[in-house]
Amino acid sequence: MSTSEALAGAGPAAVATLYREHHGWLLNLLRRKLHGHHADALDLVQDTFERLLRQPRWVRPERPRGYLTAIATRLLIDRHRRRELEQAYLQSLALQPESSAPAPETMLLVIEQLGHVCRILDRMPARMNRVFLLARIDGLPYTDIARELKISVNVVQKDLIQAWQRLYLAFDGAAHV
Repeated sequence: MSTSEALAGAGPAAVATLYREHHGWLLNLLRRKLHGHHADALDLVQDTFERLLRQPRWVRPERPRGYLTAIATRLLIDRHRRRELEQAYLQSLALQPESSAPAPETMLLVIEQLGHVCRILDRMPARMNRVFLLARIDGLPYTDIARELKISVNVVQKDLIQAWQRLYLAFDGAAHV
């Protein structure tokens, strides 16, 4: 049975098959992309297969390696964007005069909140996550996002609304706990 046939059945068993067959080369690929950072590569491999487990339905990939590479690459880009966002925040703090800089507790709170946002984004469906990042982090207009992702502007708008709703509910729920 090929990997594509195994995936047609879906579920954890299909992901386990895919993991056994493709874990090694994916780890090596990510380690190269991360310039030898083994721990980060392991995290991304795990995140890739976790993303597969969270998919609501399976599609039968013609090329499992290409499919896994695409997921891992998107996760790598998202991780890079998150780190850039954190760095930009820390750099903006460094540029402020010491008297107007937030207290260390405030900085820690902001960094924790950024981490919370990142975890929420990671739990979103891949397309919704991508739409949100392209719109809010990269600042792309809806038409450019639609063109890049080969979806309609209406779908871009719906994904953004749902992403904002998820963020709002996550933070609003945490405020009432």
